[in-house]
Amino acid sequence: MNLSEIKNHLATVETVNFKLPTGDFVPEHFHVTEVGLVTKHFIDCGGVERLEKVVNFQLWDANDFEHRLKPAKLLNIIRLSEEKLGIENLEIEVEFQSDTIGKYDLSFNGKDFELIAKKTACLAPDKCGIPQSKQKIQLVQLNTSSAACTPGGGCC
Repeated sequence: MNLSEIKNHLATVETVNFKLPTGDFVPEHFHVTEVGLVTKHFIDCGGVERLEKVVNFQLWDANDFEHRLKPAKLLNIIRLSEEKLGIENLEIEVEFQSDTIGKYDLSFNGKDFELIAKKTACLAPDKCGIPQSKQKIQLVQLNTSSAACTPGGGCC
């Protein structure tokens, strides 16, 4: 989800809820402690220089149980960040504390914002010898030696 999409969704919801990949929700008294621009300039394993930019939201579960972030307040924080930091309409990455700081992509299910677990990946599989997809074989190509399990053979 990019920044314009979250702003559109915030204009339609009454509450701001973030659902974790486990199905649990970030406690409703969370704070958005940061909205920022994160730039990552790096070389991938294939030697290609890359530059990535994301808008980062950091959520924090405080002991302030009376706190409840309203959609209008989050919109104001986003607009101020756009103005002060020159943030463009970039993809959003959300940080939330679990065992360590977890990083998530963001989606919206019509009611709640959903944190989608991010995964690492090789960015240059052609340089590393990693197959692009699993090789498909037909069952007739499998080894059917006499050591294979057969009905009534006692192997299972």
